[in-house]
Amino acid sequence: MATCGKSVSENIPDYEYIDVNTKTFDIGAFRNLWLERLKPSHYSYKEKEDEEFETELSKEFGLNAETVNDLKSICSLDSLRCNPVDRPTDTNVVPPDSTLRTLIQRKRRQDYKSNLTVQKVGRHDLYADELERLTFGRNPTEGNEIPEGEVIISVNVYYPTIFERFKYIRPHMTLLMTGSHTLANLRDAICCVSDLQVCGEFSNTPDIAPDFISKDHYRSSFFYLEGVFYNDMRFPECQDISSTTIDWAKSHNFPSYEKAKMEDTKFIDLKIKVGFPYLYCHQGDCEHLVIITDVRLSHKTDCLDKKLYPLLTHKHRVTTRRCTVCHLYIGRWLTSNDRYAPCDPCLFCDKCFRLLHYDDQGNKLGDFLAYPYVDPGAFN
Repeated sequence: MATCGKSVSENIPDYEYIDVNTKTFDIGAFRNLWLERLKPSHYSYKEKEDEEFETELSKEFGLNAETVNDLKSICSLDSLRCNPVDRPTDTNVVPPDSTLRTLIQRKRRQDYKSNLTVQKVGRHDLYADELERLTFGRNPTEGNEIPEGEVIISVNVYYPTIFERFKYIRPHMTLLMTGSHTLANLRDAICCVSDLQVCGEFSNTPDIAPDFISKDHYRSSFFYLEGVFYNDMRFPECQDISSTTIDWAKSHNFPSYEKAKMEDTKFIDLKIKVGFPYLYCHQGDCEHLVIITDVRLSHKTDCLDKKLYPLLTHKHRVTTRRCTVCHLYIGRWLTSNDRYAPCDPCLFCDKCFRLLHYDDQGNKLGDFLAYPYVDPGAFN
């Protein structure tokens, strides 16, 4: 019995470092513990009938039927009306003599806004809740609903740490995953500018589009979680890029590491620490911190459409880098050894790049190198 109690306690998240991260626990076992302790009605998506709710309320608080009816009348929406039932209510008009604190605050806010002479709304503020609006009120079609009791995992993916001045401490994106998703699903949902880079130098042939981007050619990647390298081996071009690290660790007397395929590993099978930084590596040396911030059961207020998962709930918007010459358009070309550029390297939009570096017949002027540039703001 003591051994059984110990195994149960190991799968209940507890702080390893207070307010930082938990100890290691099994996501599947943690879900099963919740399902054992909760009633099916607690995680059901169905709304309770009024009679059923009243019965449970009276039973839980020891109330008689008369008291329950009094609570219904006092707490009903009709008691919050400012106007008679037969007269329609304008929700934008706040009564001047209201005693409700919420209406008093709303009235002050309306008066404050009406006295403003200039009101600027940036496009980032305008679309701040864009991601939420995409899923709000979406009812799943038949057969695409997330099953009751499914586990939801919140994952923060941070910017790659290859920048010279790394200062992005906020997550680049936040994703909601279900327990039935694999690590390969998470890998496909992560947007990184490194995957969109075009390899090669195109100063002599700027009109010839390359046949592939980096993500199509260099498909190898891995996640590192709790001593295990999960490699992406879905395609023939994929290589086990974790073997170099594992061999180095063996030669330096480090603890041995295990390997697995990310496409065969579901979140429900993982052992993780909530709040602990893990590693996602792709394109050889583009490394991202990945932090699991929450593990919970699905709720009826969640987006229940299975087809929308992995669900993007947050994306950090970055400033686009504009052309060094016109300062109007987003940069498309990066040049070096360029006598026409004010700096080296220099960023050009497509129009300024062609006007400065090619004649009317499209012939190259001077000896310079030109590389296609993908702006990080493309993900905005």
